[in-house]
Amino acid sequence: MRLGVLDVGSNTVHLLVVEAHPGARPIPTASHKSVLRLMRYLEPDGAISAEGVAAILTAVGGAASAARDAGIEELLAFATSAIREAANGEAVLDLVERDTGVRLQVLSGDDESRLTYLAVRRWYGWSAGRLLLFDIGGGSLELAQGIDEVPDVARSLPLGAGRSTISFLPDDPPSPEQVSRLRAHAREVLAEAVEPFKSLPSPNHVVGSSKTIRSLARLAGSVEDGFGDTERSILTREGLDDWTPRLARIPADARPALPGITADRTFQIVAGAVVLSETMRAFGVDELEVSPWALREGLILRRLDRLT
Repeated sequence: MRLGVLDVGSNTVHLLVVEAHPGARPIPTASHKSVLRLMRYLEPDGAISAEGVAAILTAVGGAASAARDAGIEELLAFATSAIREAANGEAVLDLVERDTGVRLQVLSGDDESRLTYLAVRRWYGWSAGRLLLFDIGGGSLELAQGIDEVPDVARSLPLGAGRSTISFLPDDPPSPEQVSRLRAHAREVLAEAVEPFKSLPSPNHVVGSSKTIRSLARLAGSVEDGFGDTERSILTREGLDDWTPRLARIPADARPALPGITADRTFQIVAGAVVLSETMRAFGVDELEVSPWALREGLILRRLDRLT
């Protein structure tokens, strides 16, 4: 069947169209993306501004039109932390449905963690053993660890790259003091979050997913041979920490000239680098592998499992 997955995130509205069948790997056939950067539209009371709501309606309407043109049989449409936590989130969801015909399912933070973990587990397979997952979105950081398809522990923290940029790095480029404050904040939040993971066995693989981590791996990581003709993307904390202060000195509009840094992530890539560095430090991780599958693939896989 031809499935569409519409991800209304904190940074982008992304439609992925795949050919999907039970027991088979989902094959992407089309993609449609709009840059949203929803965190910049938050009012002091936590509501999404009228300008932000208009931007959501435009982006979702465009994605819905693209989904119809692609001939999808079913649309899995969901929203994550930015709308989930907005003071007027329910009203925004109703407006989206009224104006576009798309009803967005709101995922909890733990749902995000579990679904992303499911996708990564399927990508790596059972032979990979115990996995520890880090995923940095625009609004939240997801953590999960386990050996089965349901993680033993899953957590969602308010340390997304977009949220962290708005809250701690208002200048472009950010000052060293702003970066230090974000680093201290991330360290404080992670110190408590890491506790449930300490009783678990050591992971066989530490995996990072999300566009932010893939971008950082292209910039500061390396590529190794994988299984068959595939390649493994590796990011070390040493390489990440070497690049982070250099990234922070470069204005956002100049960062896309660097390998892996795209225009839709350029404003929040410094915050993403700081949060990832502190996450790796909190878990005592020196390097991680990068998964090409993440939340959208997790939703597809769960839907296919229900078909089976």
